[in-house]
Amino acid sequence: MTTANLLDFDLEGLAAFVETLGEKRFRATQLFRWIHQRGESDFDRMSDLAKSLREKLKTAARIEALPVITRNDSADGTIKWLFDVRDGNAVEAVFIPEDDRGTLCVSSQAGCAVGCRFCSTGHQGFSRNLTTGEIVAQLWFAEHFLRRHLKTSERVISNVVMMGMGEPLQNYSALVPALRTMLDDHGYGLSRRRVTVSTSGVVPMMDRLGQDCPVALAVSLHAPNDELRDNLVPLNRKYPLAELLDACNRYLEHAPRDFITFEYCMLDGVNDQPEHARQLIDLVRHHAGRGVSCKLNLIPFNPFPQSGLTRSPNTRVTAFAKLMSDAGIVTTVRKTRGDDIDAACGQLAGDVKDRTRVGERIALQRTVILKPVTSIAGTKET
Repeated sequence: MTTANLLDFDLEGLAAFVETLGEKRFRATQLFRWIHQRGESDFDRMSDLAKSLREKLKTAARIEALPVITRNDSADGTIKWLFDVRDGNAVEAVFIPEDDRGTLCVSSQAGCAVGCRFCSTGHQGFSRNLTTGEIVAQLWFAEHFLRRHLKTSERVISNVVMMGMGEPLQNYSALVPALRTMLDDHGYGLSRRRVTVSTSGVVPMMDRLGQDCPVALAVSLHAPNDELRDNLVPLNRKYPLAELLDACNRYLEHAPRDFITFEYCMLDGVNDQPEHARQLIDLVRHHAGRGVSCKLNLIPFNPFPQSGLTRSPNTRVTAFAKLMSDAGIVTTVRKTRGDDIDAACGQLAGDVKDRTRVGERIALQRTVILKPVTSIAGTKET
């Protein structure tokens, strides 16, 4: 008999499931709390549930975690887990501790079909979408592991960023129930401002998310013009910058924050010159005559051999940030965390049975010769 994985359900879905067992809907709230607030997977230990319900659950349901293949601990406290998601696929999640927060970076797909040039995950190709239960299981495991590890009953993870493997908005039907579980006061009780979905710019799904479950939004921008972004983020050919920024402004009407975060990976000689900064300033300040309320997050590139790209020097990143800040755009430079265990931004790679022939596609991308640009010092770079 096939049993239901209760991690697949948000509270409303769990209530509907409980009703199929002939139970009242309020039992779902009790069960939801046991699962997510207490991290319990043994129905016999759920002491305030009627014994009759516990017996039904034993035959009809399960709480299925993801098997941990490996765990790596960084010198800076970052922890990376590799989870088995069956059929030869594995995904990674990363916990990043800071003084004022604990952030979990969660994967939404086994691999990624977008194929951004600077992303290690994208170079692996794409196998499949994760289920809601597989997305939630990363948080369920990490939160309750960390409580035991740190010997605390208090919540450890205060922030979740959907910035792991995959493009979250290309797995929309599984993503939204997972987000609702994270936000639910009977679940993890996270603030909408502290749950962030990162997207490379799937415009129709940005509009749907704004209506269905608005959380903080980060957009992988990485280029100030369509010609360059077409090469770095292939999805731009379908949803170019003008359409993307229009969608950002529509999202802001519903967002819990009054700005969109633009992620910008700093690539040596590719997108890091003063001219790029000036184009970016013009883009975000004057798009459609009103610009986009945003915060810019500059990300030092984490090199890997297949990309053919290198990291911008720190001096150039600093100069770029100063140009943006002087123009009145709030700009930060992301602090690199977990790079000694390949857990930094763009490094998550897991293990994916590619079904998309990504190697061929990215090899073609790399044959595109980027135009020489003038560096800060006035020399030519490619």
